[in-house]
Amino acid sequence: MPHFDLCIIGSGSANTIPGRRLASWRIAMVEGGTFGGTCLNVGCIPSKMYVYPADLAVMPEHARLLGVDLDLAQVHWPQIRDRIFGRIDPKSAKGERSRVRDPMITVYRETAHFVGPKALDIGSAGTITAGRFVIGAGSRVSMPDIPGLDQVEVHTSDTVMRLARLPESMIIIGGGYVAAEFAHVFSAFGTAVTIINRSSLLLRREDREISAAFTKLFGRRVRLLAESKINRVSQIAGGPITVSLVSEGEQSTISGEVLLVATGRIPNGDTLNLAATGVDVDEDGFIIVDDHQQTTAPGIFALGDVCSHQMLKHVANAEARVVKHNLLHPQVMINSDHRFVPHAVFSDPQVAAVGLTEEQARERGIEPRIGREAYGDTAYGWAMEDTEHFVKVLADPDGKRLIGAHIIGPQASSLIQPLIQAMSFGTPVRAMARDQYWIHPAMAEVVENALLDLRD
Repeated sequence: MPHFDLCIIGSGSANTIPGRRLASWRIAMVEGGTFGGTCLNVGCIPSKMYVYPADLAVMPEHARLLGVDLDLAQVHWPQIRDRIFGRIDPKSAKGERSRVRDPMITVYRETAHFVGPKALDIGSAGTITAGRFVIGAGSRVSMPDIPGLDQVEVHTSDTVMRLARLPESMIIIGGGYVAAEFAHVFSAFGTAVTIINRSSLLLRREDREISAAFTKLFGRRVRLLAESKINRVSQIAGGPITVSLVSEGEQSTISGEVLLVATGRIPNGDTLNLAATGVDVDEDGFIIVDDHQQTTAPGIFALGDVCSHQMLKHVANAEARVVKHNLLHPQVMINSDHRFVPHAVFSDPQVAAVGLTEEQARERGIEPRIGREAYGDTAYGWAMEDTEHFVKVLADPDGKRLIGAHIIGPQASSLIQPLIQAMSFGTPVRAMARDQYWIHPAMAEVVENALLDLRD
């Protein structure tokens, strides 16, 4: 039974832990899926490599408002797809080769599960033990319980980016960020997209003003069937997929060439038999960790989607840095800082947020001070003829400290960054707005003016 100083389960963010400072450790790395994890292979990176050409594809619509005629002549789906995975697949393979060749690391390309305290069964390779474990096993697509779903051809975010050709029509089940991003990509490329959503709003976890604005704007680009309950899906061999549903009280049937299920992800902890090694999970299946990323079993850490409800790559990366430090310095461990975790939705329009929504603040008994600024009320917004996007910032009742920020509009994912910085370092609202220069007439003035509105 081989014994290691450290066993790492998963090759996503946990793959950043081995390095020069652990060069003397005997390390096992166990990965039963594609090397590199979700973000690299089927998540953040390839999806945003699709979003960028999709942004270009919708430019003619925006350009006409400014007196410029542009034409979208053709979308070359195979060229776009092959450019993306022509970079992703070799990077994944290179990452695997570098670990396999490392003399201090033994790579097991097997699925695994615990069979005892710090004892891991890895299939054909038998059982290994280790003094310490890091569980970075990630997450997988969650499939809803819909009659007939197991009888039709279903795509998820894992597979839809590798379609052989661009479909003429697509049905998307879900209303979160995955649905919003892929609906943007495929509709921009000319696919007729229908979104089936249980609630009345898309991105319903955002601040309600943002969610309502996004639903209104995005509803112009795609067919949105809100407040819907799916009764059944079916497909005649080789034919379109048919969905029978009740939407806003009306019974209807729709058909599409491709069905994309985008209803969220679930952690992979349930595949590891965690109870055998004393690791507890919460009611949603996420591994329970403390501020040091330690599980309920001594010497076992966890990071990323398998333990974090936020399921964001930048969270997993930050947690990996904490775990690495704590492995090296068990007597002086550091904490993960999850106070101000931002996120962004790369759709059209973009959405970005950090901190509390207005609704969450009031649920906590906080009456927030609110500042708003429309893109169209700034010079750069005039240049874009923007009439629909805005920044919303929230502060404590005294208006001194930011407690939340929400942006819908072009480059929201970049404009949010100074607000994240202000919240993370405790910069007062007045200092943020007035004790620095804001370039005129840059787009960032919309953030400055929202802060000034908050002061006033």
